[in-house]
Amino acid sequence: MKKLLTVLLVFLMGVSLYANGQQESSEPEIKEPVQIDFWTTETQSDRQATIQVLIDTYQIMNPNVTVKLIPVDENDLATQLNTAAAAKNMPALIEVGAENAVAFGTEGLLDEKAATDMIGIIGKDAFYAGSLKLVESPTSGSYYATPYHGWVQGIWYRADWFEEAGLQPPNTWENILKAAKYFYKPDDNQYGILVGTKAEAYAEQCFTQFAMSNGAGLFDKDGNLVFNSPEMKEAVEFYAELAKYTPPGPQTWRARDYYLQGKMAMFFYSTYIMDDLALADVAAGSLTNENFTELAGNSFDPELVENTRMASTVSNRKDAGYGVVNSLAFPAQGDAAKTEAAKGFLRYLYTPNAYITFLHMAPGGMNPVLKEIASNERFQNDPKGIFKNYGKDKMVEIIAGLDSIETFSIVEGNRIAAASTIFSKQIIPQMLYKITQENIDVDSAMAWAEEEMNKLK
Repeated sequence: MKKLLTVLLVFLMGVSLYANGQQESSEPEIKEPVQIDFWTTETQSDRQATIQVLIDTYQIMNPNVTVKLIPVDENDLATQLNTAAAAKNMPALIEVGAENAVAFGTEGLLDEKAATDMIGIIGKDAFYAGSLKLVESPTSGSYYATPYHGWVQGIWYRADWFEEAGLQPPNTWENILKAAKYFYKPDDNQYGILVGTKAEAYAEQCFTQFAMSNGAGLFDKDGNLVFNSPEMKEAVEFYAELAKYTPPGPQTWRARDYYLQGKMAMFFYSTYIMDDLALADVAAGSLTNENFTELAGNSFDPELVENTRMASTVSNRKDAGYGVVNSLAFPAQGDAAKTEAAKGFLRYLYTPNAYITFLHMAPGGMNPVLKEIASNERFQNDPKGIFKNYGKDKMVEIIAGLDSIETFSIVEGNRIAAASTIFSKQIIPQMLYKITQENIDVDSAMAWAEEEMNKLK
């Protein structure tokens, strides 16, 4: 009986969830039975259970549609999709990172028209512009996929320190450098900023936002290497200057411990840090001296989250955000009925309650690409109680980084495969390490990096 009541409760909750969200849905009624496969990269069992509840709810209200949920590891997605295409057994809907969506789209594996139609139905202006740019086709006004959720990187900073010092938020090169110098007090074991100086991915993630904000890239839209440009050199020089105000030694994301222990003014991080700042049990791993003997350890500061803000956009020649967007795409499977059913299901996934239920599977890690959801009261009330510590205004400010998000790998709607190879080979982090840790001059280090990039052609 207890189990039956639980099932009934889930059922009633699902119907209510669907009915409330469906008020804004205009999907067509599917009159003939059809089954569609939905591939998701959310392979954790608890996330699959949540998605299955959404599917069950949709199926109750659309009895002619059966949605089969199939988890696929993100690293296997390309292989499995190509295998399915060869076997003429493609799914009707897939969850896919924006870069892979562009790659699949350029290979002709996706239904570009279906995705573009859905973005038109939802409304282009409803999306953060940067999220759309990442899935845009070189064909004007066309898209390979529909953005669904993403995480944002930015500079998290002590707003109370900045206010007391009379400093502007760290959202421009000038403001960032000025604050980094001001708060750099190594004799007190306090540092101005954390940027990556170890030869690993974190350094490239930090650096990319500066490069993009200066109009620098690795390739042009035709795939020509344009790395060694004046704009890129300016970005490298600026990054090297900032690195002087970071804790000593080759540093990575782990040095966030300085910030959580009150010994740092600014640090680069994604929205995955939100629970560390808000919840004592999550922050515990950063409050010891186990990772850095020069830190004494500290108790959790419940006021830290209130005193923290995030600059999600960095500006110099232009505004630049950085992060990752996951999208929903329609594989070109050749069955119009399945495509229509998949479009109806996707439209349901964007209705407010269904959408927020999906996003709440990973608060901070999954942020909405629809602007109105960022300020939605239900979105603010996540299951872990993280967002209430930030408040609506901060949440909107943080998520707005999706408006100007960019990547080296996508240039004017073209995915440059070599950029991903450069990332995997860690050429840029190695270059930054040479400059910041081995004192190699910028020109020599950039020449080395360019030579290494040319070897990959």
